[in-house]
Amino acid sequence: MPIAGNRTLVAEGQQALAVFRALDSETRLSMLSLLSHSPMNVSELTAAMQLPHSTVNFNLKLLESAGLLEVQYMPGTRGRQKLISKRYEEILIKVPGAAVTAQPNVVEISMPIGNYRRSEVVPTCGLATETKLIGLIDDPRSFFEPEHVFAQIIWFRHGSLGYDFPNNLPHGAEASELEISLELCSEAPEHDLEWPSDITVWVNQIELGTWTSPADFGGTRGKLTPLWWPINHSQYGVLKRFRISREGTFIDGRKSSAVTIDALNLGDQHQIQVTVGVKDGARHQGGVNIFGRRFGNTEQDVLMRLWYEFKEGERPYIIK
Repeated sequence: MPIAGNRTLVAEGQQALAVFRALDSETRLSMLSLLSHSPMNVSELTAAMQLPHSTVNFNLKLLESAGLLEVQYMPGTRGRQKLISKRYEEILIKVPGAAVTAQPNVVEISMPIGNYRRSEVVPTCGLATETKLIGLIDDPRSFFEPEHVFAQIIWFRHGSLGYDFPNNLPHGAEASELEISLELCSEAPEHDLEWPSDITVWVNQIELGTWTSPADFGGTRGKLTPLWWPINHSQYGVLKRFRISREGTFIDGRKSSAVTIDALNLGDQHQIQVTVGVKDGARHQGGVNIFGRRFGNTEQDVLMRLWYEFKEGERPYIIK
């Protein structure tokens, strides 16, 4: 996505891979350099590069598919001509992984949905980036493909996925609340607007609660769901918030149990394990869809917020 004003491309996931491939060529880098001065048509580029017409077209196609070129069709002496210009002046690559931000007394960590560490799923199952499927549908082995870190939608009928968040609780601080939010829905064949599923979230093996999803939402395209994804498949979910505090555990503000945050033992852990799945004995075993920031209706991944406070009289340890 470009940043307004300075023609900067911020690339991540599959788009970053396409950009890397497009730039991995002296020929294509030379083309971008020529296009920095003014737009050119294919004939002008062919003459300037002193390359065959077919070679120039091949390399232009790779640059265009990576989103690096602006192409316009203008009237010419013999019909329309293809006028090509460079779209961006600079490119920033976002490395996959958790994004951490900190504010006074709260740490926020965004975990890409494909960055799970544990996978125990049962078909129907699968995963996809914003541009293509990963591996084979209904094959749990696909969840171990290297590309799984780029997933933007993940689905399975039964089982669980586990994420490991860094425990960024400051030294000397005590956790007061922890919240996990993510976009979820049931998993039915294609989609089904009457397909309940009991979806559970655990933190450090402690159950935060179970939400009964009413449906696998499809038939109407999600706000962020790419156009190549079939409209009769799962399109979007519901953003759910699972929270644990000193008063108990809550789902969207409604109390689900009396278990408090002390049960998580966060002070003794280097990481915080978050698990999403469907229990073996669940009444409604209708599976789960998890939506990333480029699928569904909400532009976010698995988001963890951790609130903390220092004991009276204690100060945070600061390195000078």
